[in-house]
Parts: sequence; C-alpha cells; structure tokens
Amino acid sequence: MTDPNVERKLVEIMRIISESDKPVGARLIADELHNRGYAIGERAVRYHLRILDERGFTKKHGYIGRTITERGKKELNDALISDRFGFVITKIEELMYRANYDLESGKGNVIVNITNIDKNDYDNATDIIRYAMEHGVTISPRVGIIEEDTDLDIYVPEGKVAVATVCSITFDGLLLNNGVPVVPVYGGLMQMEDYNPTGFLDLISYSGTSIDPIKIFLRRKATSILEAIETGNGRMLANVRQIPASAAQRAAEIMEMARKDDISGHITVGDPGEDVLYAPIERGKIGIPVMVGINSVAAVEEAGINVDTHPVSAVMEYSKMKKL
Repeated sequence: MTDPNVERKLVEIMRIISESDKPVGARLIADELHNRGYAIGERAVRYHLRILDERGFTKKHGYIGRTITERGKKELNDALISDRFGFVITKIEELMYRANYDLESGKGNVIVNITNIDKNDYDNATDIIRYAMEHGVTISPRVGIIEEDTDLDIYVPEGKVAVATVCSITFDGLLLNNGVPVVPVYGGLMQMEDYNPTGFLDLISYSGTSIDPIKIFLRRKATSILEAIETGNGRMLANVRQIPASAAQRAAEIMEMARKDDISGHITVGDPGEDVLYAPIERGKIGIPVMVGINSVAAVEEAGINVDTHPVSAVMEYSKMKKL
C-alpha cells in the first residue's frame, strides 16, 4: 500500500535521477533532497530506491548509481507534481456540486467517466462492458453513448464513439446533496478472493495527486477484472470516501434508496475511526469503499482493445442513460 508521503519522495527521487545525464548515487540524491526541503538520509534514500527498482522505474548500475527507465519517465509524467497538488480533488468537488440527481424523481445529473472507443472496436468493446456490468463490477449498469457532433458538451474525436459510465464519485454527490458531509480520500487497487473483496493492495490519495488515482492504476494495467469475474480471484479498482461517524445511518439510507435506481457498488460501511479494508480512516470518521465505474472499461483493455478513458470527466442526465 502506498503512503502519499512516500509517493511524493519517490517522485522527487525520480525527478532528481531524470535530471542527470549519468547514474546518480544515494548520497548525491540525499544531498539534493535536503536542498529541496526533504529531511531524508542516505539510508532512507536506499530504501526508496529499492522500491523504484522493484517497480521498474529505475535501473541500478552496480555501485555507480541509478538511471531512470522509460517506464519511470512515463510514471514521472503522471506523478505527484507539487505545483499541481489538489487539482484532481478540486475538479471532483466541482462535479459533486454539479451532480443534482434526485432520488425521489429519478432525474438529474450524475458524474460520468468518458471512454473513447474506435468505431471498428465498438461492438466488441461494448460486449465486454456489458459482460462486466452484468457481473456487478461497477457502480451502475447504465451507460450513455455519445456519437461525433452531438449537442452534448462532450468532445468525441473523429472516428470514435464515446461511452459514458457512471462514476463512483456520484455517491459522494448524492451524500453531499442529502446533507451528509463527504470527502473522497483514496483511489485504490482491491484484491478479490472467492468473489469477495479482501483488502486494498495499493492506495493513492486524491488530495495529493495531479492525476486521478484511478487513471494511474489504469495506465499501470494493474487490474485483472476478467479473471476476477471468471474465477473469483483478481484485482479490481475501488475508491474510498470519509463521512462523519454520526452520519452513518443516514448514509446507509441514501445508498439503499439509490440501489432501486441501479446505483450501487458500495462494498461496506466501516466502523468509526477504523481502517476499512486496510484503508486508513481518520478518527471520528467512517470509510465507505465503492467499486468504480471504470472497472468495465479496464476489462476492455485487458482484452487487448485500446481505449482512451477520462475518469471523473463530466455530468450527464441519468434518466437518459440506458443498459447496453
């Protein structure tokens, strides 16, 4: 599991290595980190370098030092860049306020992810999306189909069809609009065993990243959705939000009401101040993990079909979204 503070140090170490035209050793990295305001010693730097080596982001050249790999360069482009901290959570908060779906009338906007699919791959891709949704790996089985040159304020590239899937942050909007204070805290990779979630393998904080955590896991190709569906064992994507412990009953009522409109996917409601499936939760709060809508799209990529996915992308009228 990745602590956000560790992640930031890993990124800064990669930046230092990438800025050099020759291998860099732990002592020089520790000195440069100190210059950049990180109180970390040479021994701790070696620990972080081992993590980067294991992830394939750096390469060790004997006692000379490390260089950054092509995979590391790509990761660095997606990384926790200090001058963009908070960008993702700011966008999420804006969409949460724009999501006005009403549980009583069944009308209003939900938050959606947008996936652009090549027209030649559309039939195969939607077959897989349907298959994944029928096995309950997402928050909702409904989708929106957007063709080129539609009136919707969603850009669809030439030769593509866009598929909108309901984003799990819709839950946060529902809670907020029904009087429950809520904060999305983590996106993560969930281990499944015997068709049940057993705990997060990795977590990335929404408040500490410039790239949506779910998109980072997508780019790492970290999931095994199809395997989890077929065998009960695999890795799926989920995220976690925190609410005040005193609002637990109200949150449970809201989620139960949402279920009748095909909005579900929440895994459990945690206990006050206790970790939920290994995700740390603040004192006085409870955590609620939810399977993300992008799991169905991850299954498409696992099948070898290239798609372009943008998590937490827009809002869409839910009553216009249909099952495939």
